Amino acid sequence: MKYYTTVNDQTYEIDIDHQGRITVDGQQMTTNMRLVGGQHLYSLLIDNASYEIVLDPEQEPRNTYGVMVSGLRYLVKVQDERSRRLALADRSLRAPDGELPIKAPIPGLVVKVAVSAGQEVGEGETLVILEAMKMENELRAPRAGIIHEVRIDPGAQVNQGQVLMTLK
Repeated sequence: MKYYTTVNDQTYEIDIDHQGRITVDGQQMTTNMRLVGGQHLYSLLIDNASYEIVLDPEQEPRNTYGVMVSGLRYLVKVQDERSRRLALADRSLRAPDGELPIKAPIPGLVVKVAVSAGQEVGEGETLVILEAMKMENELRAPRAGIIHEVRIDPGAQVNQGQVLMTLK
């Protein structure tokens, strides 16, 4: 599986094969990482060199981690192949300006409404959690804006295409 890791505006391609071998930007490495104490302290071996690291998942943005190595802290963003392709997709696919209806992509049960009318939201922020086929699906804001109207409550059954709320 391929991952793309960005540290200080430098992106690295990391490939992990089925046998656990790791290749970073085409260079194969022998690695091992183990949790050694608490929830965030790890021992990392890279080609027989040992590093003690503290790995702390950041709350926002998603898939971003604070990593401390040798007393230096780095902000590390990790993307899998699919996420990277989506991030690099043509930005003309962005949500339009003006009032934007947020519709249910599938029929389901509203588990949680995370926003209210008049609330300001950022792009990618969770708006609603729908349950369908025993799986929870987060509906996120396609762009930043203000929630104009909320048309659903937790516990409501919704149909595919039903307008759940509007974003201005």
